[in-house]
Parts: sequence; structure tokens; C-alpha cells
Amino acid sequence: MTLPPLAARHCWHAAINPLHSTVYFSPDTPKEFAGLGITHPVAVNLAARSAALGAVGAGTVTAAFYNYRHDFVARHLPAVWDTAAPEKVLAARLRAADATLRRLLGEEAIESPELAEAADLAMRAAEACTRHARPLYSAHADLPVPEAPHLRLWHATTLLREHRGDGHLAALLIAGLDPLEALVSHTATGKGMTPKWLKASRGWEQSDLDAAADRLRARGILDAGGELTEEGKAVRESLETDTDRLDAAPYEHLGAPGLARLAELGGGFVLKAVTAGAFPADLRGKA
Repeated sequence: MTLPPLAARHCWHAAINPLHSTVYFSPDTPKEFAGLGITHPVAVNLAARSAALGAVGAGTVTAAFYNYRHDFVARHLPAVWDTAAPEKVLAARLRAADATLRRLLGEEAIESPELAEAADLAMRAAEACTRHARPLYSAHADLPVPEAPHLRLWHATTLLREHRGDGHLAALLIAGLDPLEALVSHTATGKGMTPKWLKASRGWEQSDLDAAADRLRARGILDAGGELTEEGKAVRESLETDTDRLDAAPYEHLGAPGLARLAELGGGFVLKAVTAGAFPADLRGKA
């Protein structure tokens, strides 16, 4: 790689993924979906992210999402598509993204040349994304690019987010972390979702999380108190390094100056969104 070490990872975590993820915690999303007749919060979440794949069933979504409990997914898919077709869901999601970004960033930022510049940079990076073995990215890459700069930026962050995410799943398989072990070890870093959110959004029970923690202890990844051991820290860092390698092309294509500018601009918009209450205060952490 010709980029500064960890620059692409920093940009993704600080600027790209949070901008995309605002829709999952926005009150505008359930409001738009309620207009389609989709009211259960889990059905909203599953439909919003999977609609680009088409009217797929639970098996496809469990595979593509990796860390959701299958029977939890099956309670809502494919039944949700009888309520609203994927194209209607995608349109509702885009309306929710529009309302969310306008509310969080404000009209001045929405109309700013800096936001348009960030959108151009993110779309340029996405030009180098690859489709093979990346179902969620590839499905979203088939969608039309919105014209409005703030929606073009959100679309680009979606492409970049799913591209890295698809690669991350391959890295998880190489690391030998099953869905629950991936979640529990990520929570142990202090950067993952809290157990409360893992249970609410992924469908797992506390007994499932406890069993995964036991398996991780047996492998020497967690200690008796549930903290990462030195071996566990090495496993998580190797996982991120492999993910970086699989996701390098978009950022190499953008180049170091463009990447730094995208991180600066996107990070500023994320800070504004976070300050405006984009994410729950108890979303991330160990407890």
C-alpha cells in the first residue's frame, strides 16, 4: 500500500461508516417505513439493509449479515416483502436518509461546497470497489446514484461500507470466529455494540453470548473476566489488518491527499451528526 498506515481504516471508522449508519438509528426511518405498513423495528432494520438484494429470504440475509440469529431473521423475512416490495423499501430508505441528514447536519451544511466535495471524493473511491464475493456491495452498486450531493454522499458511504463489510466477513472466516464469537470479541475491545444492543438488534439471548465467551476463553482469546488476552488482542488486530488489505483498492484509487481530505470533511460531518444525537449513548462499550 502507498497510503499512510491505518489511514484508510481511520477514514472508514471516523467518516464513512457513521455517515451511512445514521439511518439505522434515525426516527425518520421507522416513520417512512410505517407509511409502507412495516412497523416492527426488527423488520424495518432487516428490510432497510437487505432490500438491495431483492425479495430474498432469511437464509440469504443470515449469510450476508453474518452475525444475526437465523430464526430471528426468519420471523420477518421473506414475509416483509408481502407488505412492501424491495423497490418501495429502497425509496423509503432514501427518503429517510434525506430527512435524517437534513435534520442532523442542517441546511447550510447540506448546501455547502464541502459536502459536494466529500460526495465526489467518496464516489471516486467507490469506483475501485470490486464485486466478486461481495454480495451486499454488489447489490447496492446496481442502484442508481442520487443526484443531490448529500444523498450521493450517503450512497457512496453505503457502497464503501458494504464493500469493507463483505471483505470483513471473509477475514472473520479466516480468523475462525463464528458470528457470536465475532460479536463478543468485538464488544470486548470496547468498540463494539453493548450486550443490550446485540440482543435487541441481532436476536441473541444472554445464554448465547455467555456460551460464546466460554468458547473464546477456551481458545485463550478472553480471560476469566471477559477481557481480551494478549492473544485475543492479536486476533482482533490481525482481523482488522486482513480487512484493511481486502478493502485497500478504493482508498489507493483515491490517493493519500484525497483520502485525507475525505477523512477531514466526512469526520466533520460525523461530528456534527453525533453532536445532534445521531446515535444512542449506550450503543457501544463493554457493558
